Amino acid sequence: MRLSGFVRVIAASALAPVFATQPAWAWGVDGHSIINRAAAAYLPTDVPRFLRDVNALNTIEYLGPEPDRWRNKAESELNAEQAPDHFIDLEYANLVGPLPQKRYDFIRALAAAQPGTPNIQLTPEKVGMQPWAVEEAWEKLKVDMREYRKLAAAHKPTRPVETAILYDAGILGHYVGDGSMPLHTTIQYNGWTGDNPNGYTTEHHIHSQFESAFVHQNIKYAQIAKLVADTKPVALDNEWSQYLDYLHHSHVLVEKVYQLDKAGGFTGAGTPESRAFTEERIAAGAIELRNLIYSAWVHSADPVEEYHGN
Repeated sequence: MRLSGFVRVIAASALAPVFATQPAWAWGVDGHSIINRAAAAYLPTDVPRFLRDVNALNTIEYLGPEPDRWRNKAESELNAEQAPDHFIDLEYANLVGPLPQKRYDFIRALAAAQPGTPNIQLTPEKVGMQPWAVEEAWEKLKVDMREYRKLAAAHKPTRPVETAILYDAGILGHYVGDGSMPLHTTIQYNGWTGDNPNGYTTEHHIHSQFESAFVHQNIKYAQIAKLVADTKPVALDNEWSQYLDYLHHSHVLVEKVYQLDKAGGFTGAGTPESRAFTEERIAAGAIELRNLIYSAWVHSADPVEEYHGN
């Protein structure tokens, strides 16, 4: 349900003191690489063989961290342009009501909500654009898979479009992986701000400690692969609404991250609970990515109206 103007103002006023720009950190090289490889390794056998061979696994795995490589300050324009695609502060995004599927519709909705939220800056770079990065990457993958089908049916060479598909899948994987990390969905992304009755850390270390250092030290591919292997691939009928459900589930787990941190769960070897939690989150990213790749393949067979430049 869409929030009333009064409720939006009250909510925005309460959240204003903690508003800040998200960092661009993600799962780190280890987490993103594991997510991408596990997703590719457990694709169903009815996707084309080239998507399941060793080259595909290696390529998709390599591309997992790729969008974070674009964050170098030497490429400041690229950095600024795509930084919002890594996160979304759902506390703010939800102020506009149901999230529209088109990026620019959301940007216009943010602008329309701004007069009712005078204490915060509802801009794309502040709020984040994460689900639209996923939707657009998924649609690119579906387009190239459609082209693959057309070329294969005409007995024409498919190697160039296979390269495009592997790239699409790898880049999609990065953003899907970001969505499984709870701190990529919240204003509480790197140290608790605002009211803090439970005494969670306010230091700016929890984000990288959890997703990078802890993962590097404790999480192995084999652990994640087993969790992915124990689930069945699903072809999604509505990838947008399902992905939003996935994001909101990650958001529900934000406070759990802080609880685990408070108990020392991300220090050194952590605890059995913190390791199981982290494995589940990384596996969730791999499962979501596998399902989105599979869904792109299935829906690439759907009939479409051809584009003729008008």
